[in-house]
Amino acid sequence: MTTALRRLRNYIDGEFRDAADGRTTEVVNPATGEAYATAPLSAAADVDAAMAAAEAAFPAWRDLIPAERQKVLLKIADRFEERAEELIAAESENCGKPVALVRSEEIPPMVDQIRFFAGAARMLEGRSAGEYMEGFTSIIRREPVGVCAQVAPWNYPMMMAVWKFAPALAAGNTVVIKPSDTTPASTVLIADIIGSVLDELGHSRGVFNVLCGDRETGRLMVEHTVPAMASITGSVRAGMQVAESASKDLKRVHLELGGKAPVVVFEDTDIAKAVEDISVAGYFNAGQDCTAATRVLVQESIHDEFVAALAKAAAETKTGAVDDEDVLYGPLNNANQLKQVKGFIERLPAHAKIEAGGEQVGEKGYFFAPTVVSGLKQDDEIVQHEVFGPVITVQSFSDEKQAVEWANGVEYALASSVWTKDHARAMRMSRTLDFGCVWINTHIPLVAEMPHGGFKKSGYGKDLSAYGFDDYTRIKHVMTSLDG
Repeated sequence: MTTALRRLRNYIDGEFRDAADGRTTEVVNPATGEAYATAPLSAAADVDAAMAAAEAAFPAWRDLIPAERQKVLLKIADRFEERAEELIAAESENCGKPVALVRSEEIPPMVDQIRFFAGAARMLEGRSAGEYMEGFTSIIRREPVGVCAQVAPWNYPMMMAVWKFAPALAAGNTVVIKPSDTTPASTVLIADIIGSVLDELGHSRGVFNVLCGDRETGRLMVEHTVPAMASITGSVRAGMQVAESASKDLKRVHLELGGKAPVVVFEDTDIAKAVEDISVAGYFNAGQDCTAATRVLVQESIHDEFVAALAKAAAETKTGAVDDEDVLYGPLNNANQLKQVKGFIERLPAHAKIEAGGEQVGEKGYFFAPTVVSGLKQDDEIVQHEVFGPVITVQSFSDEKQAVEWANGVEYALASSVWTKDHARAMRMSRTLDFGCVWINTHIPLVAEMPHGGFKKSGYGKDLSAYGFDDYTRIKHVMTSLDG
């Protein structure tokens, strides 16, 4: 006897709809490896409908005074809190994440971030007016860009949806967002929440639309003529494809792509404290985080002691069922990701040494053991490329110059951290590390007020903060004659 799969649907112009051609794809719970739902496989007709809804809703939403948009976002934040248990259940099933961690580590920051951008809605301002030519006054208008096509990833489906829709809506844009084909459930639930708030407050529900689908759906969204901006969080390959597609009609593009964060540990570091924090920052969310602390560079004088302590911490780190409050992380998101992580381990060079883990665990689902690999060289594949799994690599460096050279010696430039008691060294490193974020004696904390975004192949544009808000606006110069 088979269990009926739950039916997820697109959300277009305030209505839940199947794909126009009826096509669907199965959605798998990565903790069990079994399908639990179906979702639409949206095609051109669905994209057209969602874009038309967002385009029709844009003028009225754009013309609202900021206080009214703030009111909507604050109500959405309240509703997230009221329906938190539904969101937690959806995200846990989506990703196999431990329920306790979704409750403590995702719901509170999401609510805070929505409220932050609710406040930002009332800061839609330009520089002060002035006379820069005799007889004329210049003013600056800051305006929304229009309809935003947004593509969210599968590692943090709910939170990345918030990072996208909150600044976009606050600035006066309308949204068509696509979750990953492997994790649509929580975004569909968010559509229900936002739609109900828009309806209650008397606004068009076409302000926010959700399309389920695959890469082809995302391509159709980016290439569509309606959006003025395309925003994606995903792989470098996907970002390059989006940038190329968007260039055909000069859409604005916002890209948050991969990472390979260096964690530079100097010999004066408190080893026990560093290992404790780094292991959490490396294994949290199964290492499926662009900022994860998974590439550790340790000064050679403390290398052996550090590796032994890190391997011990890995052995004590637990992965497992969603209802186990003692686990730090759940499974990898999908079968392909499990295959990718296994591949990195299988292709390790002879000089590498697996200090802990290195294998799949459990009889079902996509769980992988907390892993430490030492003895690596700078040009090794696992050092240069994003694993996106619970694997921490360790290299040994001799001095500060070499540490900087190796830390910067990858194609990614999203996040990094420095571990030292020497303040001057920390300041030097924060200047020379070529990454969008440098943490000192910590790794991975984020706050709504500070920007998140990288350089090089980690993309461009910022999430969070006033800088992320600005990315969803455009600047207009207005000049008026004083002659009357």
